Amino acid sequence: MASHYLRNRRLMWILFAVLLVLHHDWWFWTDGRLLWGFLPIGLGYHMLISIAAGALWGWAAFYAWPVEIEETAAKEPLP
Repeated sequence: MASHYLRNRRLMWILFAVLLVLHHDWWFWTDGRLLWGFLPIGLGYHMLISIAAGALWGWAAFYAWPVEIEETAAKEPLP
């Protein structure tokens, strides 16, 4: 496997673990502040975590996906 694939895959798992830990926001659990006057801060935080998770998934699909899978799929005929 290519070294850039292994590096990207390792980075993807590290970022996934960071997002997993940050998802459990015990620091905003009892915070009653509002963002922009209407959005609870905990909900806003989870919106940002969701956007970051989507960005990580998109990045992983383009840069951490193994090329060998695509090459194998291209060689095999469809049923």
